[in-house]
Amino acid sequence: MPVLPLSSPHASSLVPEGFYNSGYEVIVSSLLSAFVAQLFKFIGSILFKRDINFRLLVETGGMPSSHSASMTALATAVGMVDGFSSTIFAVAVGIALVVMYDAAGVRRSAGRMAGILNKMTQDIYTHETGHVPERLRELLGHTPFEVLVGGILGIVFAVYFHLTLAYIVF
Repeated sequence: MPVLPLSSPHASSLVPEGFYNSGYEVIVSSLLSAFVAQLFKFIGSILFKRDINFRLLVETGGMPSSHSASMTALATAVGMVDGFSSTIFAVAVGIALVVMYDAAGVRRSAGRMAGILNKMTQDIYTHETGHVPERLRELLGHTPFEVLVGGILGIVFAVYFHLTLAYIVF
C-alpha cells in the first residue's frame, strides 16, 4: 500500500509523471545516496587530508560505506513506496544486510590479506633489482562503524528524497 497517492492534479513539472512512489524513485534514491556517500569521501579528503583525489569518487572502502548507503536507501525507499510490511521490503532488508555484512566482513578481510601479501612481496623483492609486481589494493572493505554510518546515511537520504518529492508533487 503506497504511503501517498500516485499522482496529483497539482503535480509539478519538476517531477515526471509516474516517478513519485514508483520503482523509479527507489532506483534513483539508491543511486543518489551512493553518489552522496562517495562525495562525502571526496570532500572529507579535501578537508582533512588537504588532498584532492578524484579516484575517491569511484573507489571502494573508506568512510562512509557507499554500498551500505545505497542498500539501506533502497530498502527504505521500498518500504515507503510499497509499505514496511510488504514482502518486497523484507527482501530488500535481507539483501541490504548481506551487502553490509560483506562490506564489513569478507571485503575487509580480503583487504587485510592484500596488505599481508604486499608486505611479503616487498620483503622478497627488496633484495632483487628485477621485476617488482604491482601492489594489491588494500582498502577494499569497511570497519563496522563505516558500514553503520553508510547505513544511516542511506536511510536519512531516502526519507529526505521521498519527502522532497512529496513536497514538489503535492
